[in-house]
Amino acid sequence: MTKTIRIGLVSVSDRASQGVYRDEGLPALEQWLTGALATPFELERRLIPDEQDQIEATLVELVDTAGCSLVLTTGGTGPARRDVTPEATAAVGDRVMPGFGEQMRQISLQFVPTAILSRQLAVIRGHALIVNLPGQPRAIRETLEGLRDDEGKTLVSGIFAAIPYCLDLIGAPRIETHEAVCEVFRPKPKPAGTQPS
Repeated sequence: MTKTIRIGLVSVSDRASQGVYRDEGLPALEQWLTGALATPFELERRLIPDEQDQIEATLVELVDTAGCSLVLTTGGTGPARRDVTPEATAAVGDRVMPGFGEQMRQISLQFVPTAILSRQLAVIRGHALIVNLPGQPRAIRETLEGLRDDEGKTLVSGIFAAIPYCLDLIGAPRIETHEAVCEVFRPKPKPAGTQPS
């Protein structure tokens, strides 16, 4: 029986959290996950201001109390003074996973040279993965899904292709995706009786 995975979604924005404008990060994340995941999932949503203490407390609560195995944040990763999501994420993580940030910037650089200003990162906390994503809905989708040509061939892999295997390795529930949206990479098991190289 497939286990339902709990996923935390956190949108970090001073103005959206104050109701100045409508948050677009949480709906974009939910829409993408709904189309991409074949595994049953439950969402925990949070909309909070750019306050490091509050971001840290929210991430800890989602993992340690709400039992989320994956937490995706959006917003607060630029170089502006109020952009403190990476600092908060690093503060609550046990280990940094630098490849996620590297790949996210690689995807965004296909569109804008200012992608090098992004400070997105990912960390492991216990049996959970926390990933900082961009703030714009289109960038969220491109970062998760990757880039394809007109014939559907992958040009640049999205980060979600690696997330299920990462979750496997840290002891989180297994995730499967709809391959038309996002094809998961997992190493093929070695045939029985083969010697390790």
